[in-house]
This record gives sequence, structure tokens and C-alpha cells, in this order.
Amino acid sequence: MASRPTLHIHGTVISTYTRIVQTVAEEARVAWSVTATPAQSEENKRRHPFQKVPTVAIDGLNLFESVAITQYIDNAYNAGVLQPDDPKIRAEMDRWIAIANNYLFPTFEHGLLLPHLAHQYLKTPLRSDIIEAAIPDIAHHLGVICDRIEQTPYFSGSEFTLADIFIYCITRPVQMTPEGDNLIGQLLPLWHWLNKIGKRDSLIATRWPAEIEA
Repeated sequence: MASRPTLHIHGTVISTYTRIVQTVAEEARVAWSVTATPAQSEENKRRHPFQKVPTVAIDGLNLFESVAITQYIDNAYNAGVLQPDDPKIRAEMDRWIAIANNYLFPTFEHGLLLPHLAHQYLKTPLRSDIIEAAIPDIAHHLGVICDRIEQTPYFSGSEFTLADIFIYCITRPVQMTPEGDNLIGQLLPLWHWLNKIGKRDSLIATRWPAEIEA
């Protein structure tokens, strides 16, 4: 197995996808650092052609897109243990990562998290109208992942994989809002799963300040 250099993460310090990358690095016992790099900055334009964050530098590589980053870290420094060898189980992992990225994150981010963040940090009035309009979709999406976790301990089956990291990091901020906490409190299998996964060393090590305070 290759030696472990420091993973240099460029992006938003408090960020869902930064935390995903940090968590996989923790699982692989790879040291990491974060350099605050706005998505629209000139530096990031050189790192990512579509100006998204985070990007990472490791092993002489400039990597972007969180799926590629996390798979590289897991393959290079963790013997790929977070990615199943069985093609059928691997397909489940890939499916749930895609669900997390394509459906969960946009709905949770725009419908719930951004209104709260704008209210908290920019001191703008809380856009309750946006939140109220999004609640049915948020509840549906949470119900879908709750149904899955009622059937199996982890999203790919019996083993913890990258899919669990993506879904935890995307869903945990929802639970930290009053509306999300109320919804998840009614979905006990999902509530118990979040509580269980959140006790992993890798996720304790990457908690946001607001989680530690809570």
C-alpha cells in the first residue's frame, strides 16, 4: 500500500462535500488540510473547469468531483474497502450515491439548508415560504432512504460503504434544522441509523462546530 501524504482540500471549509472527502480520508487514515477557496475564484477556475468545490491535490494529481476523489482515496490508501467487489452490491452502492447527489442534495440544499444559512449568517428574513413549499419533497426523499434502511443495515447491504458516507453527510445537516429534525424524528429507522453512523470515528473527527456545540 502506498505511503500516505497529506490530502490538500480546496473549497468551502463548512461544506457537505468537503466533509464527505474528509470522512473518506479519515477512514483511510490520510491526513488532510482545507484551504478556503471560493468556487468563483481565479484559483478554482484553474482547478475545476465548471468552477465547483471541493477539489483536492494529492500524489501530484488535481482531482475534482467528489465521487472520483473518494474512490481514489479509498483505492489508493484504503485497499478499496469502502467499495464492494461483488458487482451487484457495487451497483447498489453506485445507485445510492447517485440518488444522494442527484435527488437528496439539491432538494435538501435549496429547499431547507440555504434558507436557514442565509437567515443565520446573512441575517436575512427566514424564507419560510421556500421551506414550506419544499417540505413535501423533503419528506418524500427522507421516506425513500428510511424505507431502504429498514430493509438492510447499510445502503449497499450488510457492509458500510461510500454510499453511507454520502447519504449521512447529506442528511445530517437536515437533521440539524427544526423542520428536518421533526421529519426525521418521525422516521425512527432513519433516526437510529443516523445516530449509529454518526458514532464512527471518521464522522466524529469531521463534525462541524455546530454539531460539537449541540
